[in-house]
Amino acid sequence: MNTTNLPVAVIGAGPIGLITALGLVSHGVPVVVFEAGAALSSETRAGTVLTRTLEVLDRYGALGPVLEASLRLDEIGQLDRATGASAGSVLTSALAGETRFPFVVNVPQHELEPVLAAVLRDRAPDALRMRHRLVDFTQHPDGVTLRLSTPEGMTEFAAAHVLGCDGGRSTVRERLGVPVSGHTLGQRYALVDLVCDLDVEHPRDYPYLAYFGDREEWVVLVRQPHCWRFVFPLPPGRAAPTPGELRDKARRFIGDAVEPEVLGSNVYTVHHRVASSWRRGRVFLLGDAAHLITPMWALGLNTGVLDASNLPWRLAWVRRGWASEELLEGYEDEQKPVAVHGSAAMAEAARAVMDRRLEPVAGWSDAMTRTLLGVRLGSGPPRTRTGAPQVGDRVPDLRVFGPRGPVHLHELCRDSFVALHLTDARRRPHLPADGPAGLRQVVVSRWDAPHDSGLRSRAYFDPGSTVRDRLGDVAVLLRPDAHIAHVEPWTADSWRHVRDRYLREVRLAG
Repeated sequence: MNTTNLPVAVIGAGPIGLITALGLVSHGVPVVVFEAGAALSSETRAGTVLTRTLEVLDRYGALGPVLEASLRLDEIGQLDRATGASAGSVLTSALAGETRFPFVVNVPQHELEPVLAAVLRDRAPDALRMRHRLVDFTQHPDGVTLRLSTPEGMTEFAAAHVLGCDGGRSTVRERLGVPVSGHTLGQRYALVDLVCDLDVEHPRDYPYLAYFGDREEWVVLVRQPHCWRFVFPLPPGRAAPTPGELRDKARRFIGDAVEPEVLGSNVYTVHHRVASSWRRGRVFLLGDAAHLITPMWALGLNTGVLDASNLPWRLAWVRRGWASEELLEGYEDEQKPVAVHGSAAMAEAARAVMDRRLEPVAGWSDAMTRTLLGVRLGSGPPRTRTGAPQVGDRVPDLRVFGPRGPVHLHELCRDSFVALHLTDARRRPHLPADGPAGLRQVVVSRWDAPHDSGLRSRAYFDPGSTVRDRLGDVAVLLRPDAHIAHVEPWTADSWRHVRDRYLREVRLAG
């Protein structure tokens, strides 16, 4: 067991590094983030944060400031560029029964990063260290020694673990000697941010996030808080356009009467590449360091956030002595298939829709896929709208009522495994008041627990059996990341089965 008091070192202060650090802080794990640059990135890059990422930010205590900096939207438009006709918008309101955040937000990455950094500085004042470039590291049985280049010269730093969040050209991955496999698309993407009035003087009724499909040249239009973003494909071999050429291309789309100002532009290559290994000893890869996914449908940044959701709680459980080191093996086992199969398949579908080789669809399942990433860990298809919950599913964030008021399922398991026993509280089901560290067992019932039942502190009121109707007469074990670890038909012995399953889950039994 790793009982060291050394901090975890995060390499890279991009969105994934900062969100990972916030996750560690939320679980009480000391962390230091090393960033090579003197300032956070100012490049014109990712711009849409999906619903699942909003849930992760909420769990890590960073959602409020991000929402303040963002533009919220409840429609992802899919249109035919030639005619301007709608091909069926994805309405995020379809997920009102799934999440507290049935919307996505637009915020440029260069505006998102300072918000995340400010939250981190507020909660861990000395955690972010700029102008610290990783040169090399050496692993030991009880930690990792980092060598860093700073303005004052070379320095060493002792860490318990190292998390490489340093992008597609990862120094951490290179020093580990981990190869990547995949391919690079011949087609590049060109992006330009323009200040122009498409609201009053030249009104356009485009959704705030609109994908205009076309066989010749598709366009993505994104309404950012302070500007409009246009994304175009760049054919193979074509020279990178200048900012002025990108502005003129956008004017052909929005009308010559509009006089836009160029805020920034970028031309970038699109990859599908995955590292062969995401962990070597005490060193892990996350985000673009582990997988490069097309940014279409906002898959790049948001797929990386899934990594930042999975690993921090595992490190916390091991450091607390609540789990064996084997728990850390589950990170790559679960997240690699999500990147290789889940996001990669979505990326292929995104390009096919934009090239008009595939007709878009809209509805509940499409909203789940596009905003909650349809995430189910393990093998098999994601849960259907009416299907029974399965191991690996993200549990719907349904509302129940505790002794003092409303609480949602995701809030119940923020820093704990929680077993929900969906049964009648009047019948006094046996639930242990204590048990293995890191596990709570509670009853969820439309019958409020009587004050003399002995269950008052472990009971949640479910008016109208909303949760029970969705999940069934079951016992459900939830992980800190809101994924289901175990589910079984409820019996009087379920508390024991859940306890045993928890111990196996954290690798302390079996």
